[in-house]
Amino acid sequence: MDKSAADLEVGLHRRDAEAIAVEFRFSRPDSDAEVRLGQGVARFDLAALNKLPAGSPDYTRQLTDALFADPEVRSAFAQAFASAQSLEMPLRLRLFIGSSLPELHSLHWEALANPLDGQPLSSNEHVLFSRYLSSQDWRSVQLRPKDKLRALVFIANPSNLSDYQNLSPIDVEGELQRARESMGEMQITSVPSEAQPSENKKLPATLERLIALLRQENQDVLYLVCHGALTDDEPYLWLEDEQGRAAVTPGAELVSRLQEMAQQPRLVVLASCQSAGNPTRGDALMALGPRLAQAGVPAVLAMQGNISLETIAAFMPVFFRQLHQDGLVDQSVAVARSAVRQRLDHWMPALYMRLKSGRIWYIPGFGREQGFDKWRSLYRSIRNARCTPILGPGLYEALLGPPREIARRWAEAYHYPMQPHQRESLPQVAQFLAVNQYRRAPYDELQEHLKHEIRARFADQLPKEMLAETASLDDLIAAAGAIRWKDHPDDPYKVIAELPLPVYITTNTNNLLTIALQQAGKDPQVAICPWNEYIEQIESIYDKEPNFQPTLQRPLVYHLFGRLNEPYSVVLTEDDYFNFLIGATRNRDLIPKEVLQALVNSALLFVGFQLDDWQFRVLFHSILDQQGSLLRGGHPHVAVQILPEEGRILEPERARTYLEDYFAKDAEISLYWGSVQDFTSELQRGWRSQPA
Repeated sequence: MDKSAADLEVGLHRRDAEAIAVEFRFSRPDSDAEVRLGQGVARFDLAALNKLPAGSPDYTRQLTDALFADPEVRSAFAQAFASAQSLEMPLRLRLFIGSSLPELHSLHWEALANPLDGQPLSSNEHVLFSRYLSSQDWRSVQLRPKDKLRALVFIANPSNLSDYQNLSPIDVEGELQRARESMGEMQITSVPSEAQPSENKKLPATLERLIALLRQENQDVLYLVCHGALTDDEPYLWLEDEQGRAAVTPGAELVSRLQEMAQQPRLVVLASCQSAGNPTRGDALMALGPRLAQAGVPAVLAMQGNISLETIAAFMPVFFRQLHQDGLVDQSVAVARSAVRQRLDHWMPALYMRLKSGRIWYIPGFGREQGFDKWRSLYRSIRNARCTPILGPGLYEALLGPPREIARRWAEAYHYPMQPHQRESLPQVAQFLAVNQYRRAPYDELQEHLKHEIRARFADQLPKEMLAETASLDDLIAAAGAIRWKDHPDDPYKVIAELPLPVYITTNTNNLLTIALQQAGKDPQVAICPWNEYIEQIESIYDKEPNFQPTLQRPLVYHLFGRLNEPYSVVLTEDDYFNFLIGATRNRDLIPKEVLQALVNSALLFVGFQLDDWQFRVLFHSILDQQGSLLRGGHPHVAVQILPEEGRILEPERARTYLEDYFAKDAEISLYWGSVQDFTSELQRGWRSQPA
């Protein structure tokens, strides 16, 4: 699926008042090792560069000579370039400008030439050039399947543009047509909409409407067409007010609103003039494109300077066609730049990224080499009631939000002092709250957070009694589930609940699985894993019916990590997870034999986990410690769903190798590459097509 590329990061950092350190980090796709190719020195005469016509041959020559004057710098680049050529693959070149050198953002780096042959560097299809910006936003980048990509085309053309100097009306119909032709099969929402009956009823392109559409439809691409300018080091956009007149909006306001969103667009394309900054009028770092990237938007394609509509019209169709073909933003930009390289403003499209892979979509499915030829075996296991779903947090994220988002909010609110990458680990942040506040703080905070989140997401749809403070969390979750499932009959919980199985094991602490089973006409019975003394005192179905046997009509729902309505049963902090491993082993005799047998004598269907989360690791440790060889032998069809995210799981075969080592040498695991929704949708289609 991925088009492999060698990776070269060129870092610029201040060395002293005049000299700039140039560092090279190089890695090959066939190796995990990162090679430091050396370090050199560069000096830039900004005053002289700024006097030259932007993008002119003289500008290109002087900028290239300044960066590669040091033989060490030229040699390091030559080594990386030659290595990529020997592998017959592109060189992904990411330029990283350190925080000590903000003035270097004003340079037109897209005008660089290859020091080895003098040819344009950024328009070479074998060099994938981008400006790499670090971000304080540590949220992972969740990708979407290629065939489900959504784009919002948002065009602001205020009726009173003539009130402003040098601002001409935008060809709205032409922009819409180009966008639709360029984006191909992508699902497009547009403002103004082609479905609007007349110009008099045209919905204005306001900031509020922009944010509302991004939130409602979870758009992957925002294509923004409007006039823009950099004034007093502040980017401004000419959006519209409710009357369709100009609403000159500070770029900082748009950045702030996007940063507040739980899920930002994966790619923002800014087709406004000067949207990447005009270095003759201010600091380009203060312009909108870099700000959006630093605020956490994975990829931003912006225009530096007053790019011509002719160049945009030639560039964008090539860019989007290539993006649809390969899914790699930097590859697509390189191909599109090559298509306009003869134009004087070819250097103006600038790509800012915090994506190291450059990818914004994926194709769901199992590993390419392995394939998955065991669907029939899996369906047979389900039909014979010898399949056991083990459910993780990925099933409820669409309804309640992901655990990492809860962790991030708590880390910000309570000033979590540890490593930034730990700010998305709920067990680690919850442990901090338990120590820094009081022992029960994370459990109380979790209850309050979930109540607030449900009311915020479903405020207009919840029954009035659910808005009262006295409403229980279980009731709120049930009400929210009913709302979502009404509009999403293929929700993963609904799909799993329809399967004719006697035992369900879940690490989730909510009641959604029980509710889904009830809606499927079943009478589920609930039990909690007795990992501490408190849970041992909770009455379960086995106290009421000592000889209870789970059936298809009365399935057992076994909560490994507790239930929210029993706060002392919830596994939440780091200490809880360690205590769970000890307690579950100590109380093994209290675990229902039906659960133990299901883990040994059925196909295990893991749904909704990520390889690097605590629930996944602790779950498998507890299973393996108790049963040892349960994944060997007679049940080879185990499916593990991985949600593809930048910086997490990018290579299914390597992940499969990791899983095999994690379980046992001869564990037979089929690794699915996709989201929970992808997998359960495919499972549902296949199961319903089976003969009765």
